[in-house]
Amino acid sequence: MSSSSILAVKRVAGHIGAEITGVDLAHPLDPTAVEEIRQALLAHKVVFFRGQNLDHAAQIAFARQFGELTHAHPHEDAPPEEFPQILTIDPRRYEERYGANYRELYRKRQYSYYSGWHTDVTAAVNPPAASILRAETVPEFGGDTQWTNLVAAYEGLSAPLRDFVDGLRAEHRFLAGYQTTDEDGELVKRINDNLLVSVHPVVRVHPETGERALFVNPGFTDHIVGLSARESRRVLELLYEQITRPEYTVRFRWQPGSVAFWDNRATAHLAPSDLDHLDVQRTLHRVTLIGDRPVGPDGFVSEIVAGREFRAEALVVA
Repeated sequence: MSSSSILAVKRVAGHIGAEITGVDLAHPLDPTAVEEIRQALLAHKVVFFRGQNLDHAAQIAFARQFGELTHAHPHEDAPPEEFPQILTIDPRRYEERYGANYRELYRKRQYSYYSGWHTDVTAAVNPPAASILRAETVPEFGGDTQWTNLVAAYEGLSAPLRDFVDGLRAEHRFLAGYQTTDEDGELVKRINDNLLVSVHPVVRVHPETGERALFVNPGFTDHIVGLSARESRRVLELLYEQITRPEYTVRFRWQPGSVAFWDNRATAHLAPSDLDHLDVQRTLHRVTLIGDRPVGPDGFVSEIVAGREFRAEALVVA
C-alpha cells in the first residue's frame, strides 16, 4: 500500500516550521509525496506530523526514503535489538547507564545560558543531514522541543558581520567548553575513549539550497580557530545570542504519535529541561540520515581532528 500525495503543508511560525497532514508515514510514500515532504523540509527547516502509528521498523523505513541512516549515535553501544539505527531518548535509560547525576554534567557547561541548544553530532566531520524523532510516551504537559532557523539567524546579521564570520572556522567536540575531572563518571570516560573532534566552517553553505547558515552551537562548538580564547568566547556568545533569538524559533508540543523531521544542516534545537523535578515518563526515538562534510563560503571543507566519519556502522570502540 502506498500513500497518495494528498498532503497539506501549513506553516506554524514566521521563520521556521510547518505541519504536514494527509499522509500516513507507516506506509511507503509515492515519489510525489517524498518530493513534497523534502521540499517542505528545505523550505521550513523542520516539519511536524501528528497521529502517526510507527514502530522502530516503520520509522526506519520512512527515513530510508530520504537517505541512508547512521548508527544510533557515536557513543551508543546498546541500541534496540535488530534496530541499530534507533537512539532511544529517555532520562531513565541514561540514569541506568551513567548514574543519576548525569544531568549535572550538562549544567556545568561554559555557556550555561545557551547550553541546551545544539545541532546533532557536529563533533563528527559529517554531521547528520537530518534527524527524525517520534514520540512514544510523553507527559500531559511540558517536555516541548524548540528549533531555530540558522539561515534566518545568519541573514539577520549585519553585512560587515556576515563578511567577518564567512571566513571563520571552529572546532567542535562533545562536552565543548567543559573541563572534565576524574569524578565525572562513565559518560565522560566513554567520550574520552572515543574522541570525535572536527573543524567546521562557522558559516555553512547548504548543499541543496545554496543558503548560508550559521554553523555553530553551544552543545558542540568548543572555540573559533585562530582567535584568542577571549576573542573566541566573545564572538561565540554573540552568535549564540543570535541563533537563539525567539523570532527565529518554533516550539513543538509533543503528543503520542507525533513526529518531527528537521534539516540538521540549517537548524539547532533545544531539548526540554522543565521535567527534571517531576516523576513523569518521556520516551522518544530518533534516527538520523548520513550527512556530508560542511563547506564554507570560501570553499573550506570540514576536517577531522580526531575520530572518523559518522556512518552506518557503530563508532564505539571502548
